[in-house]
Amino acid sequence: MVPSPSSSYLSCSLHPGPNPNTKILPLNSSFLGPRKIKRQLVSRSPRCIQSRNPDPHMTPASPFSCSAVAFSPSQTADLVPCKLQSLVSEFRSLSEPIDRVKRLLHYAGHLPKLPDSARTDSNRVMGCTAQVWLEVKLEADGRMRFAADSDSEITRGFCSCLISLLDGAAAEEVLELKTDDLAALNVGVPGAERSRVNTWHNVLISMQKRTKALIAEREGKAPSDPFPSLIVNADGIQAKGSYAEAQVRYLSPDEFKVKELVNVLKEKKIGVVAHFYMDPEVQGVLTAAQKQWPHIHISDSLVMADSAVKMAKSGCQFITVLGVDFMSENVRAILDQAGFAEVGVYRMSNERISCSLADAASSPAYTRYLEGASQSPPSLHVVYINTSLETKAYAHELVPTITCTSSNVVQTILQAFTQVPDLTVWYGPDSYMGANIKELFQQMTMMTDEEIHEIHPGHSRSSITSLLPRLHFYQEGTCIVHHLFGHEVVGKINEMYCDAFLTAHFEVPGEMFSLAMEAKKRGMGVVGSTQNILDFIKQRVQDALDRKVNDHLQFVLGTESGMVTSIVAAVRNLLASVGSSAGEPKINVEIVFPVSTESITGTSTNASAPTSSVKMGDVMLPVIPGVASGEGCSIHGGCASCPYMKMNSLTSLFNVCHNLPDDKNALSAFRADRFKSRTPHGKAIAEVGCEPILHMRHFQASKKLPEELVYQILHPNSNGMPAS
Repeated sequence: MVPSPSSSYLSCSLHPGPNPNTKILPLNSSFLGPRKIKRQLVSRSPRCIQSRNPDPHMTPASPFSCSAVAFSPSQTADLVPCKLQSLVSEFRSLSEPIDRVKRLLHYAGHLPKLPDSARTDSNRVMGCTAQVWLEVKLEADGRMRFAADSDSEITRGFCSCLISLLDGAAAEEVLELKTDDLAALNVGVPGAERSRVNTWHNVLISMQKRTKALIAEREGKAPSDPFPSLIVNADGIQAKGSYAEAQVRYLSPDEFKVKELVNVLKEKKIGVVAHFYMDPEVQGVLTAAQKQWPHIHISDSLVMADSAVKMAKSGCQFITVLGVDFMSENVRAILDQAGFAEVGVYRMSNERISCSLADAASSPAYTRYLEGASQSPPSLHVVYINTSLETKAYAHELVPTITCTSSNVVQTILQAFTQVPDLTVWYGPDSYMGANIKELFQQMTMMTDEEIHEIHPGHSRSSITSLLPRLHFYQEGTCIVHHLFGHEVVGKINEMYCDAFLTAHFEVPGEMFSLAMEAKKRGMGVVGSTQNILDFIKQRVQDALDRKVNDHLQFVLGTESGMVTSIVAAVRNLLASVGSSAGEPKINVEIVFPVSTESITGTSTNASAPTSSVKMGDVMLPVIPGVASGEGCSIHGGCASCPYMKMNSLTSLFNVCHNLPDDKNALSAFRADRFKSRTPHGKAIAEVGCEPILHMRHFQASKKLPEELVYQILHPNSNGMPAS
């Protein structure tokens, strides 16, 4: 015999001594009333106690028998933890996974079916492998009522357990339960443990989100305005909010501009490499032109130079770079390294196209940081790719240096500590990324050795604990775009989007990083590079298509809003693969743009009105258009839009292309020239600055630091490998 949720018996008593006002009620899913007296007034709280199983024929579920609950009216608040402890004990007593699955299936049999009227898309729980519907109500006496259902019996078992814990509880009891509390249940199906555990977490998160909304509604609080978003499906694109409308306007570009661009690129054999963060108008035209001219590539900064080399090999005589200046510098240097010095490289502005991170790494403070590192051998400087070639060169002569990206920085650092005993690592210049890396390693100290081996086979808890004091990061550099994902934005995400898929660039502040990492644990988030974010969204959309059921996927875009063009293009391609016939499931993919109050600006609602400009340094930068109701973008990147990237206009691209080849030297200010200056050791900046990049390429190919770099770390005053 296996106890059902309604007949389970839990003995919770008060100590010391019995209370004459104690009431005895059966443990079921409908008795928990609202909290009448605050927790601090409770002098004694109930706790679960061991008692003998009253039915000798019953299968012993746990050492905690569950017959009744003893409590006084002021002590109902502690019943949820008490019931959870009993449930945990019950499942822990079953050593075999198959027995835990059978117990779940038993609980599934006690979950009432939801009527068809409640099995609606609006009641769906996001992120579950199976379809899950959740109905939440707030009763007049303050109790929360939950009903759930699923097309999977296993998932119905999960829902049944959660409802047995929380149905009838006070709102604050529901909100106090943590997803980590459910991990101890240790319920999984062999080969699918993670997806099943995610079900516990995602249903709980949805319960809590809807509880908060109902409480706010009862208290008369006006709902917060949602962030702007785009909804993509097989039928088209819907914009919600004026900022989103501005983005979507360019997703169907002017055909004449596309044709003009394709013609000039073909005629003059011009390749285009562009970063994901380009203006939506530029990306819209480039994405359409890609179908007719293969030498157009939109990517993160790591791939841009590689793409340029491929274009040169295919016969392109010129490369136009749409990005900030360090990107065009890297393209020029890598082309020279690959033997394509004759291929011209052109930027999109006659002004400096800066980057707040690159500027931070070029400061005297960063030089002092590296000088300190040089005094602590053996040391390795891990420098973010978003820095100038000059910075990489000067740094490499002070401290052995390897370049990293947001997608490989963790593996780079872990491998370095593996190869060089007693190494000290100095990361820079992104302070948020540095803090996030350290926090990640701190979390790893609480993992098992087996879990750590999955991240890096050369490490254990003891080695991670040992390396933490020897990992340093620069603390005065931030990306002005990712800086906005701080307390205010995170608070709104927690309030309105806690059940959505969360994406976060590694450069975001710690609050957003922690939120996305928590979501990642339950299969609902990703932290990494722009390419990692794009791949995550594509995979989740493909998963939804494979399930062949109606679905609404909501993604919070935790990086620069320019990513939306590539995301929308990828999503539309996936949705087009299944068509939009009557028999096909309807998949809606919503991309949410977080906006901070820093972004509010008084831009006209008239789409044709000229944009205002703001002076930053010696450059006039436009305020990003398309705002009407507090959704604008400030010069500080308030809507996750990089003002420097927006200096790469379509007008500039046409101007450069039409004037190539530059026989009249009209584009001299646009040309990405080679560095003529030399390092303090008398070497060419391009030569020394490329070394850290080449070290990274070696690491990516072999998963090990190159021997030359290891030698430089161990012999910091040498000029490379010893003579053979």
